[in-house]
Amino acid sequence: MAADARADGARPRVLVAEKIGDSGIDLLRESFDVDLGVGWSREELAERIGDYDAILIRSATQLDAELLERAGRLRAVGRAGVGVDNVDVDAATKRGIVVANAPQSNVITAAEHTMALLLALARNVPQAHASLTAGKWERSKFSGTELYEKTLGIVGFGRIGQLVAERARAFGMHVIAYDPYIAAERYRELSVEKAESSDALYAVADFVTLHLPNTPETKGWLDAEALSKCKDGVRILNVARGPLVVDSDLKAALDSGKVGGVALDVFTTEPVTDHPLFGYPNVIVTPHLGASTAEATDRAGYQAAEQVVAALTGGVVTSAVNVPSISADDMDVLGPFFSLCRALGRIAVEVAEGSSIDLVRTEFLGRIAERDTRLLSIQVLLGVLRGHTEEEVNPVNAPALAQERGIQVVEMKRSSVRDYSDLVRVSVES
Repeated sequence: MAADARADGARPRVLVAEKIGDSGIDLLRESFDVDLGVGWSREELAERIGDYDAILIRSATQLDAELLERAGRLRAVGRAGVGVDNVDVDAATKRGIVVANAPQSNVITAAEHTMALLLALARNVPQAHASLTAGKWERSKFSGTELYEKTLGIVGFGRIGQLVAERARAFGMHVIAYDPYIAAERYRELSVEKAESSDALYAVADFVTLHLPNTPETKGWLDAEALSKCKDGVRILNVARGPLVVDSDLKAALDSGKVGGVALDVFTTEPVTDHPLFGYPNVIVTPHLGASTAEATDRAGYQAAEQVVAALTGGVVTSAVNVPSISADDMDVLGPFFSLCRALGRIAVEVAEGSSIDLVRTEFLGRIAERDTRLLSIQVLLGVLRGHTEEEVNPVNAPALAQERGIQVVEMKRSSVRDYSDLVRVSVES
């Protein structure tokens, strides 16, 4: 059977539910039967999703638990973009469905849109345009401020935040960033000041731009308390996720003059045509254009298609959000150990005493210990669980199934080992 064939010998079927570039569709068609479902209603999608092995979406399609329950054949979800807020990842994981995104597809586009809004906010470009096209010549009314020698505060210093920093420094701005998950060396490489807290950043920034993911921890990040710690007249930008900002608190800060201007590309609910900040003369809004360039759209579709191909053909899914990703170099080293780890897990269960498994311990010694061995531990879990659960077990849902059953997984690594270049030990406790 070919690697890209289903168990019944047929070519896998892939649904492209939203518009992507032709390059991504062409890539999928090389290996699969592809249907275009752009414009399908939710009802039609719910009726037909069970016919597909994979689905490729952008941000509009809501793949919730109800839809995924109907997707009996689905093995992969490709998200042509960065965020996966519109996918119930937990429900997909329980069903063994790989969810993969295209995390690098729109970073340049998003950074450039941030700079476009930053410049527009500083120089009142949209307001001046509207005034002039309305037949008014109001030069003094729209006098702005330079970016040169101003301080830009970046909250969230991932790839997009770093690209914004590089571009802002080219304008002569001082850049300070807050992100506890970025090494200090990276700040030094980019000549960016590292803020020890978000409060420290707020205290000095003339402009604050948010580049955080949307998580329970970041929801409502910019609220009344945070805004109270900002400089008077601060200008706020959000080109990341709408729920990061408490709209009512931002409105109050605008009304009081604490905030001197706002630029928003994202909103708590989208699409939106009525919002409490619409109509403010010092507020600039765009309809979620952060990823909207021809280049980013094509790149996102192609990268998501690559992930779907990998998921359906047994390749390396490098950007899965619900299973550890693995680099090609690590795969070359660790791949030969996959079947061994599954076998060791199976044997360990067969020789274990007791009626239940409480703990699975994996030990990796030698060269393999220098690699990311999480996928090896998952292979061990496959051997432990297969044949002992009602659900079909695969690398995506194995950790969740183990957790549901109260099975603790402990992984140990040591690079030094006697007599062997590599050694794997597996034991279970019951």
